[in-house]
This record gives sequence, structure tokens and C-alpha cells, in this order.
Amino acid sequence: MRYPTADEAELEAAVEAATVAVRRGELVVLPTDTVYGLGADAFDPAAVAALLAAKGRGRDMPPPVLISAQTTLDALTTDVPAYARTLVEAFWPGPLTIVCHQQPSLQWDLGDTRGTVAVRMPDHPVALALLERTGPLAVSSANVTGEPAASTAEAAEEMLGGAVAVVVDAGPSSGAEPSTIVDATGPQGRILRRGALSLAELNEALEPFGVTLVDEG
Repeated sequence: MRYPTADEAELEAAVEAATVAVRRGELVVLPTDTVYGLGADAFDPAAVAALLAAKGRGRDMPPPVLISAQTTLDALTTDVPAYARTLVEAFWPGPLTIVCHQQPSLQWDLGDTRGTVAVRMPDHPVALALLERTGPLAVSSANVTGEPAASTAEAAEEMLGGAVAVVVDAGPSSGAEPSTIVDATGPQGRILRRGALSLAELNEALEPFGVTLVDEG
């Protein structure tokens, strides 16, 4: 079912419906600052498996995790280097995904992560309102693999409708490009996927610290 978010009452109804669905282990479509996302409870292995199945992906392509506050990064990851924290301070909330070593004590199964997790804090009020209630969500772009990422709720519903319990509709997404992904598991950061943030923008933030990223995207 698709829920509009044109006013406060609609927004509350949409966020509540999506929260209930997530807690039931169901999939939801949510807006972000880049494109629409397909979300599931990050700590529910069956829900994450359903997300991958809906997209037509295997365990070799684990989804990133969206969070509502910078402080949650330390609850999910370990050994975060200083340059990664600098980027988080500069670009969160925003279109930056950071890949870090995950906390070994976490009881979840996002796929074949090899001990890492990709984390992002989106710059979208509806997404943040939902994340504040649900906690971390495993979120991938709301499309079937091989198809364009959905920039509207209608497009997401058309591709994924049968697999999704709730679609939160906040109008067309404002970002045409996906987030930039930075691997922060080593002493020098590497861009794994080019996106909304350029290498120049990222390195400008790191310049005072004498650190530069390598572009492998």
C-alpha cells in the first residue's frame, strides 16, 4: 500500500505503517536524498534475504545500512580511521556511504560481507523519521537488478510492488545520482563507487589532514 506524506498527518501515518511493517519482517520502500530505497530490518536475516530476493541479488552483494544519527556508526563498526570520521562530519547526513569493519558482536546476516558493513546517514527528513523509529535498516536502491533505480514511489511500486508491504511516497527524489562509496577499512581510503560526491570534494575535506583518497570506482 502506498502512503503519501503531503502533510503532518499523512507523514505520521506513513512512518507508522512502515515501522509496523519493518517490525513484522516485511519490506518497505522509502525515499532518500539520492533515489528511492528498498528497506528491511538490518537485524532480521529473513527480511534481508527477502530484500535480496526481491532485487534479484545474491548474498555476494550485501545491502548497505542506513542510520539516523552519526553516533550509531560506532555501534555498528569498529576501527574507524580518523579520515573516515572527518568525511562523516563533513558529509553526513548526505550521499556518502562508508565501508568499515563491522562490530564482531553484531547478530545479523547481511550476506557475504567479509566482516565489513557499508553505512550511510541519508539527508532526507522522511527517511530519518522512519529510521529513528525502526533503528538501522538494510536499504538498497528500489529497483530490480539491471533496471534503473527508482526516482519516484510509483516506479518503485511498479517494479517491486508484490514484494513490498508499504511504499512511503514523498514525491520525486531530488538526487539523480547514487551515494559515493568509500572503503575505509584500510589506512588509505578508496572510492569503490563514484556518485553524488566527487573525489575532489572528498579530498578537499581531507586536505587539512594531509590525507587523500584513491579513486577505484
